[in-house]
Amino acid sequence: MEPRLNYFTHPLAGKILKHINSAAKAASDAGVPHLTQELVKIRASQINGCGFCTDMHTKDAAAAGESAQRLNLIAAWREATVFTDAERAALELTEQGTRIADAAGGVPDDVWANVTKYYDEEQLVSLISLIAIINAYNRINVINQQPAGGYEPGMFG
Repeated sequence: MEPRLNYFTHPLAGKILKHINSAAKAASDAGVPHLTQELVKIRASQINGCGFCTDMHTKDAAAAGESAQRLNLIAAWREATVFTDAERAALELTEQGTRIADAAGGVPDDVWANVTKYYDEEQLVSLISLIAIINAYNRINVINQQPAGGYEPGMFG
């Protein structure tokens, strides 16, 4: 499989990615545990069918110490007993925020009320932003048909 174009080396894409990456860095520094951030990125990427991001974030999570069992159960987190209540709330917000077009009215109030039990306002801003940013990355890679499988942890810095 070949990407439709070499997005990552295109000068305009470089300018765009610089800003997206800067926003991602700000969001990731806001106190949400690193492995929770990876769970969020993986779940959104699974929903969006983004193989490139799913590959990247599962490998990054594993390199950061995430267990194979938990990585294998992310798509079935509702039935899995290996996630904390806070992680489950973040995963639910991720699903609702990623599937926003599927539900009239957006993210339900009960989902929001649940996630606010575990995260403070700064962390909530971080989660919202991380969900939006990973969805943007997913769309870039899915539209471009970016191949998955070749990512190595740390290869982008």
